[in-house]
Amino acid sequence: MASCHVVFFPFIAYGHMIPMTDVAVLFASRGLKTTIITTSSSAHRLTKSIQKTINCTHQIELHIIEFEAGEAGLPPVSDNPDQIDSNEPFSRLLEALPTLQEPFEQFIEKSQPNCIIADMFFPWTTETAAKFNIPRIAFNGTGFFALCVSQEVMKLHKPNASSDSEPFVVPNIPHEIKLTRKQLPQLESEEFKVFLKVVIQSVEAEAKSYGVIVNSFYELEPEYARHYREVLKRKAWHIGPVSICSKNKEDKLERGKKSAIDEHECLKWLDSKPSGSVIYISFGSIVKVSSSQLYEIAMALEACNENFIWVIRNDEETLIPEGFEARIAAKEKGLIIKGWAPQMLILDHESVGGFVTHCGWNSVLEGVLGGVAMVAWPVMAEQFYNAKLVTDVLRIGVSIGDVEWSPVSMCDGVKRVSIERAVATVMGAQEGDAMRLRAQGLKEKAKRAVEEGGSSYSDLTTFIENMKAFKSKV
Repeated sequence: MASCHVVFFPFIAYGHMIPMTDVAVLFASRGLKTTIITTSSSAHRLTKSIQKTINCTHQIELHIIEFEAGEAGLPPVSDNPDQIDSNEPFSRLLEALPTLQEPFEQFIEKSQPNCIIADMFFPWTTETAAKFNIPRIAFNGTGFFALCVSQEVMKLHKPNASSDSEPFVVPNIPHEIKLTRKQLPQLESEEFKVFLKVVIQSVEAEAKSYGVIVNSFYELEPEYARHYREVLKRKAWHIGPVSICSKNKEDKLERGKKSAIDEHECLKWLDSKPSGSVIYISFGSIVKVSSSQLYEIAMALEACNENFIWVIRNDEETLIPEGFEARIAAKEKGLIIKGWAPQMLILDHESVGGFVTHCGWNSVLEGVLGGVAMVAWPVMAEQFYNAKLVTDVLRIGVSIGDVEWSPVSMCDGVKRVSIERAVATVMGAQEGDAMRLRAQGLKEKAKRAVEEGGSSYSDLTTFIENMKAFKSKV
């Protein structure tokens, strides 16, 4: 293939940066010239990914633009996701992101790439792309199902239901999906105002963009891939799951950040457990867990007597119930990881049979690639939609129960009885085994999708051809 230059502009949150960097690695492996634009605070996180392309025709290039919100008269704010641990700084960060537009445009004008693949949090890149007659491709970091459901929910404004707890059916989509108003973003909440503004701008920008790159594969959600393209009339290419580019143990161990646990210690513990006997619990990089909820989880894990790996944030370790760690250590039933966990390495291990997850899209895909049954425990963003895909469409998981959307990313309010019940279901021999069997089938389809001739491989080929054709017409 002739040279084709693609510029990637990821948002700095780990849940966005990791998959888009994987996409860049994928493009580079297909012979494309790739450049990732980021800030100086985020650049070091990309080193490992860039090294993966050292033997490619074009190694990924990095272009750094400075984040100078203070010079634009805005309050000081960090663009380091490790330091964004409350809603106020995140809102300030979103307000400050347009200050990156000028240095971004300077690079685009100079480099004249074939296309720009930009994160949803940079809606103004649509204007930039139009200014230089370059296709802008949106990256939302979620799948077709969530894209379709969110479109219909936004059209409803306020769904017709007698209360916030009464289920309503999402109209005009292939399956009967029921949600409640309290599972939707709380648009009136003060904490959500800035985020809502950016989301609306993102939706409008996506509609004006040339198309959308989706980290999914056709066989996972075929009805929704078709619905998005044929009914909603949007150009889209499914090229995932892109995390498959993390093939060896080292890639899986330091995916995003350095793991808080030694690889050998983790694998030794997993190797000591029977096949499918471990439940893995993790709420991702952003969700916070209240002290009362941590207590309920701990008590549920102790009561259900399953082998488990539980990931908690560094700032939550002092909230673990007194004596809990000593009791599980004595029984050799549990492993607690305090900080960043090698999630793909864990989920891919044969001893892991279940996954309690917040249903962030990256985690859902990694659960599918692990072939495990899931306990869907959504908290924020599009996670409630992803949870419905897991439980109602794919039937590879169960719901944790009655939870509601949190504007402050806080996991809270679920009692130990509900946790015990959900864990027992996914780890059980009847429903759990049936879910795992379906998940294993999807795992095999995912692997085939990214191989030459597979659905995702072919869609990426089509995308590359489209971008070359666009450039040749200019």
